[in-house]
Amino acid sequence: MTAGAPAEHHTDETPDRSGRGFSLRTRVFDPADLRRAVTRVAHEIVERNHGGAEVVLVGLYTRGVALARRLAAAIESFEGIDVPVGALDVAFYRDDIGLRPIAPGGPTEVPDVRDKVVVIVDDVLFTGRTVRAALDALLELGRPRAVQLAVLVDRGHRELPMRADYVGKNLPTKRTEDVRVCLHEVDGGDDCVELWGPPS
Repeated sequence: MTAGAPAEHHTDETPDRSGRGFSLRTRVFDPADLRRAVTRVAHEIVERNHGGAEVVLVGLYTRGVALARRLAAAIESFEGIDVPVGALDVAFYRDDIGLRPIAPGGPTEVPDVRDKVVVIVDDVLFTGRTVRAALDALLELGRPRAVQLAVLVDRGHRELPMRADYVGKNLPTKRTEDVRVCLHEVDGGDDCVELWGPPS
């Protein structure tokens, strides 16, 4: 992604304001920062879940899936266990169907979650509505022992009572700003997290 030009993507809960004069406010994470955040969250997941042997990581399309795979790779690197990874499309479980176009992310492919600790993984936590949709979709697939939430960025402005268990970065924002996440396996280019905003 080129600094100074609007990104061509947006997070699941953030409207795409490309072309509306938004400009880069700050780069929150560079590639090294993002790698360290993923590694730290992976360690926290293992510590909280006594080694992680009963953990299943379920990423939300699109960037949550990539982050879940990175977390699994990190856990395998230092813990030596193969953590199952799933992908969940929540487009048809959202509460704003009819208010905006539905954009399915991809096929839902989730390992057996019965009696497992499921960690839902997403890139940005904003209103909490995507997480609510994820819970509805997940519970149709089985009854986990517990459900936890890991996000790369928590930007605040919750509209539902949702809180992440694992956070890469708490980032105070204005509702009018965009948090843009780039992951090389999804977007190409370097990993980064950037805060964009309208003209002052």
